[in-house]
Amino acid sequence: MKVVLLETIPGRGKAGEIKEVSKGYAKNFLLPRGLALVATPTVIKQVESRLEREKLEESMDHEKLVELAQQIEGREIRLKARMGTGERLFGSITAADVAEELSRVTGSVIDKKKIDLEKPFRQIGSYEIAVKLAGDIKPKITVVIEEEKEKEEEEGEGKEIEKKAEKKAEKKTEKKEDKEKEEKE
Repeated sequence: MKVVLLETIPGRGKAGEIKEVSKGYAKNFLLPRGLALVATPTVIKQVESRLEREKLEESMDHEKLVELAQQIEGREIRLKARMGTGERLFGSITAADVAEELSRVTGSVIDKKKIDLEKPFRQIGSYEIAVKLAGDIKPKITVVIEEEKEKEEEEGEGKEIEKKAEKKAEKKTEKKEDKEKEEKE
């Protein structure tokens, strides 16, 4: 039975190829999972046009990634972390932390999976890492981890406590208003 592969299947072929497969394999595996369609002239034309559109979109995405790579290349990102015992950090700096800061600095969303980090950083210092935007596009950035000042921590904790108190006060006023509305009805 001839089928047109909709997705690349390891050991069988790439998306868009026309392959001869056994009837059972096609009916029981490929067709129900949406991996292939029975090869008819109309289906072949549809798949070819879809593949052309995907290639065009991919080339446009590639251009955007190259532009983003030029923007990121050589950039230095500074992260502050609390110190624990000795030279170690209290906690660690992960790929998610680096991706979040890089996204904030560049204005583009960068997934944490794209950050090439073998293991989280646990010490203060400067580290050079790669960002895998695409197969061949890997700009390098420098991550500098600095010690967070204790005054900033105390101020941050004070602000958090104030915010929590304000939220509690708002909730109480909302509850009172809700009760008054229920009593009126």
